[in-house]
Amino acid sequence: MGWVIPPAQNAEFVAHMEQVLDVYKRPYDADYPVVCMDESPEQLIESVRRENMVPGKEAREDYEYIRHDVINIFMANEPLEGRRLVEVTDCKTKKDWAKFIKRIADEMYPAAKRISLVMDNYNTHSIGSFYEAFEPAEAKRLIRPF
Repeated sequence: MGWVIPPAQNAEFVAHMEQVLDVYKRPYDADYPVVCMDESPEQLIESVRRENMVPGKEAREDYEYIRHDVINIFMANEPLEGRRLVEVTDCKTKKDWAKFIKRIADEMYPAAKRISLVMDNYNTHSIGSFYEAFEPAEAKRLIRPF
């Protein structure tokens, strides 16, 4: 993925980009991890024709395929420590996102004092998502470290 160049005179974009870059410059601290998170829809495809590889013969790949369902891949990684968490879901709803963030808090960083979560502003990425997925006390507990 290439850099997103801000439109001319877009002070709001530049201000937010500088905030993100400052987060990336922080030194590693286990109590205050910086975690990057994103999700991506992926089309499941199946080859129509397959050829077994034969020594001395050039490998070939057919352009035809069968389309199957689309799945979602959530991924979180902590670049400075080299940790990652991946989860495949059928959808990327608010509840799916909240459950994935719960895994980050409870499985990856249960002892962290604060977790800086770097992500885009997709409409499922909101505090309200926790309240749709969990009881209020649990939602509040999960919001606290982020």
